[in-house]
Amino acid sequence: MTSSPTSTPRLPSAERRAPFEHALLEAADIAALSPSSHNCQPWGVAWPTGRGARRAVERLVDETPDDGHQAPDGISGESGTAGGDSDGSDSDRGDLYRGDSDEDEYVILALDRERELTSLPAHAVEMLVSCGAYLQILLRSLALQGWSTDRIRFVEPLGAGRTGRADFQTGVAYDAGRSLGDTWPVSWSPLCAVRLRRTDEPDGSPAEIRRTALARRTNRAPYRPEAVEPAVLDALSAPSTGVAAGADVTVRHLVADDDRAAFAGFVARHGGRDFSHRQAWRETYSFVRRDEAEAQARGDGFPLSQLFGPLSTPRRHALRLALAPTTMSVLRHAGYHRVLARQLARVVRPTPAIVAMGLADASPGVEATIRGGARLAEYWLRATEAGLVLHPVSVVLQHDDVRKELQDRLGLPGRTFFVSRLGRPLTDFPRSPRRIGARAVRTI
Repeated sequence: MTSSPTSTPRLPSAERRAPFEHALLEAADIAALSPSSHNCQPWGVAWPTGRGARRAVERLVDETPDDGHQAPDGISGESGTAGGDSDGSDSDRGDLYRGDSDEDEYVILALDRERELTSLPAHAVEMLVSCGAYLQILLRSLALQGWSTDRIRFVEPLGAGRTGRADFQTGVAYDAGRSLGDTWPVSWSPLCAVRLRRTDEPDGSPAEIRRTALARRTNRAPYRPEAVEPAVLDALSAPSTGVAAGADVTVRHLVADDDRAAFAGFVARHGGRDFSHRQAWRETYSFVRRDEAEAQARGDGFPLSQLFGPLSTPRRHALRLALAPTTMSVLRHAGYHRVLARQLARVVRPTPAIVAMGLADASPGVEATIRGGARLAEYWLRATEAGLVLHPVSVVLQHDDVRKELQDRLGLPGRTFFVSRLGRPLTDFPRSPRRIGARAVRTI
């Protein structure tokens, strides 16, 4: 039985909130290591502690959609597997919806519009995928500290995304700024609300996922030529837990020589599109930092060494000049973007495996895309644990005509949202800088 939207919420005392606050900040510190396009880190997490905000989130999480069916629920139990029966009826869910407790806690995942990429339509999917990867690691880290996800209610925007208006799948539109209180950040758009409940025996330690998240990184260097064993690839594609458990995602590995050669040829033909697209490249270049020191100070973006490996000071300055948007706008007439595409293709060609991940729906909504991002995070963590590294080749997905041609050539259904090199590294690669995890957390 769910609580009434008009009931007065029971606020946990400050003493009771302290353990969750500690767990949330530690989880956010780990989740900050999640992958994101251009390392823009477009996520935010709101923790409702005020009476009005908590009442609003309780109501939104508990409400039933107009069609009489429960919205796709989150996850329950220490394992983080999908909870409940397939029909989603309250009567079959045991004590899953036994009503809100003063020991329950809530978090709201948001897209920070001030940090999102906007130069291409495809970036809308990339931002949600990034937020989904963050949510998967955040909730998994909380579960390892004894806070199990009980229910998730996803948000589908009503078209005025920058104003924070959202439909919590109940047929009623809410203004996030009003419903969640004056402390709701005006640049944030809510993506989902999560209810968490205390569990007695966490299955593991957050130190485990922290180690894997720290080891996970994009490695753009050449990989060892040895094939990745089929059993390892099967393990990477195995069913996922947590938010990713509900992801309708196809995972395909290109390992045959002909398939990999065809993909490398495709990159050679189309991999320069971003460099020649003035608006897209200007946005990409805005995330290129002068050096490692600036990247660490800002906590996002990437230094040129992330793209080209260790660089001498003169070469770094020369590359910054050559890649500057003004320079590229001139050099593209001389075909410089095609030179860069062929250089990328030469790195791609000997890679032992290419992984492509796609959503079933060609026009996925918020829930499907966030779950897809969660599936990507799970895949990448598993690959890291297996001693593998990835290097996303995002340029073939960021322009719709190129992506559709790639999907047709490879026979990929739905909406492909991730393509990457996959293999064992020949050399280590520096980790991208990150913002302090607590900066993404707000109390409301």
